[in-house]
Amino acid sequence: MSPNNLKVALIGCGRIAGHHCQSVAAVAGVELAAVCDLVEDKARAYAEQYGVPHFIDYHQMLTEIPGIDLVAVITPSGMHDEHARDVLNRYGKHLIVEKPTFMRPSQMTAAYQQADALGAKIFPVFQNRYNKAVSRVRSALQAGELGDIRLVSVRVRWCRPQRYYDLAPWRGTFSHDGGCLTNQGIHHVDLLRHLGGEVARINATMRTLGADIEVEDALVATLDYKSGAIGSLEVTTAARPDDFEASLSIVGSEGLAQIGGIAVNELQIFTPDPEACAAHSEDFVGIKGHGAVYGYGHTEMYRDIVADLRGEKPYPVDRHDCRSTLELLNAFYRSDEAGGWVGVGGPDESPRLGRANDAVSDLYRTAAP
Repeated sequence: MSPNNLKVALIGCGRIAGHHCQSVAAVAGVELAAVCDLVEDKARAYAEQYGVPHFIDYHQMLTEIPGIDLVAVITPSGMHDEHARDVLNRYGKHLIVEKPTFMRPSQMTAAYQQADALGAKIFPVFQNRYNKAVSRVRSALQAGELGDIRLVSVRVRWCRPQRYYDLAPWRGTFSHDGGCLTNQGIHHVDLLRHLGGEVARINATMRTLGADIEVEDALVATLDYKSGAIGSLEVTTAARPDDFEASLSIVGSEGLAQIGGIAVNELQIFTPDPEACAAHSEDFVGIKGHGAVYGYGHTEMYRDIVADLRGEKPYPVDRHDCRSTLELLNAFYRSDEAGGWVGVGGPDESPRLGRANDAVSDLYRTAAP
């Protein structure tokens, strides 16, 4: 360990936490300092694997472990706001906040304002932006290789059976999960605008078709872009019996780009340079220690965090970028609630997504000392 390394502590030791641990271990300038989970066996497993202390109380962790610089909030989605702002308020730490960052845009704005007042930073997680295929298409769009965007299409066809939702009380709730769009589809919602540009309005229909849950597990939507392009989105966790694809295609005036694979990891069609497809595709299947859908982007994310905190270059996702994605996410729910077209952005928020639910929140709260 180096005394100059940034020290990271994890709150929440679910599936994605192992990927954070692996990524931290792979990046120079940062090290894992401690892990915490209300279920001690989960925290102990990572602690023993990486040789760090484990806790069931994050207040104890942040009090007893000196020099923690960054806290990764990897708790249930509906707890991100409460946990992130509590860590800011009591300990003034920089934050890494897993997807979907926050459930409501207003929560995000309030958290950033609080961080500003304390001189702390917030780093949202959008790891699919680092995929080789996504990066190549992004650079092609910026360079005009595909011309003007005409159509953008996303398809996410994954499988989450009833046993998945039965794993924890927060799953399948509007308050803490948000369904297939907020939990599984958030990265693809982000790519709709990261690659396609800003969306003016959307028309979405949601259904619950494959599980006994209150949230959606199927969605189709039409999008009008500010540029004049049009788009479509299809997301489901009702596919059976397995995950099949997470794809995105862009039809431009000068060519076509299609990204596919299990998690937008394969450049399948790229008409400006067909030979680029092999060089900009990655095999995510069988990634040791975590699911294929997570990819490799967290490692690059931690490199960018280190660079930002060292003053070398700014983190590539700023607050405006993050809020725009959360506004787009929220608009899909508002459209379903309204039964038609709604504009993206503005002060309106879905009354369902991220609504208060103390019965569930109390299960994941840690009393302050």
